[in-house]
Amino acid sequence: MERIKQLDEKIEENMKNVKHKIAILSGKGGVGKTTVAVNLAYALAMKGYETGLLDADIHGPNVPKMLGIEHENIYGDENGMEAIKVAPHLKAISLALMLEKDVPVIWRGPLKMTAIKQFIGEVKWENLDFLIVDLPPGTGDEPLSIAQLLKDSNAIIVTTPQDVALLDSRRAVNFARQLNMRVIGIIENMSGFKCPHCGKQINLFKSGGGEQSAKEMNVDFLGSVPINEKIVIAGDIGKPFVNERDEISEAFMKIVEKIEGKLAG
Repeated sequence: MERIKQLDEKIEENMKNVKHKIAILSGKGGVGKTTVAVNLAYALAMKGYETGLLDADIHGPNVPKMLGIEHENIYGDENGMEAIKVAPHLKAISLALMLEKDVPVIWRGPLKMTAIKQFIGEVKWENLDFLIVDLPPGTGDEPLSIAQLLKDSNAIIVTTPQDVALLDSRRAVNFARQLNMRVIGIIENMSGFKCPHCGKQINLFKSGGGEQSAKEMNVDFLGSVPINEKIVIAGDIGKPFVNERDEISEAFMKIVEKIEGKLAG
């Protein structure tokens, strides 16, 4: 109990140095939540904001792979752990950096939450403009417990256009509201595919559902991210796609600008 109390105190003290906390949520898995989290953090760092990225998706810790830091080691001392320096203005931490390759996390709830508390409270985040937190998918116990630790935080919901994902995105919005999180808006991922041969737009998962869901829930629609092989390749080789100067990264940067505007307001 004393250890838990100490961690709670460290979390409260550590989070005082973070200006904006943004939790990336999804009502279900498989919608590209982590891709959005990684590229949002990278984009904010590119703009000169001191940014931290916390991979709190314990059972799917893919952030190191997407950032090209999967072979890095975590170091620390009695004052806490050092986050991995990814790029100028960007640091990250993930449970994957502490596990052997391909080892599943077969932990019960209390052990998982202790690990997350350590990442929030004992990592030397220092002064951050943004802390981006990639939450586990869904609205169950784990995202609930983590969200409750992130007091005064904001939420961004990631969805895909098809009906089953939109149902879950609305649940995610209500989940955030019940926890008194400020909902910045909804991002529609995997929104259409442009054929590289004929240039025709193909809506593999329908289109426009994210915007419609945002209207129904009375939250902002932040924008759409199309399906594109560049995004897939970027994630596999550990170079965020937002770092490229093309139409895909430009579309995502417009989403980032909307997020900046919302938080400035």
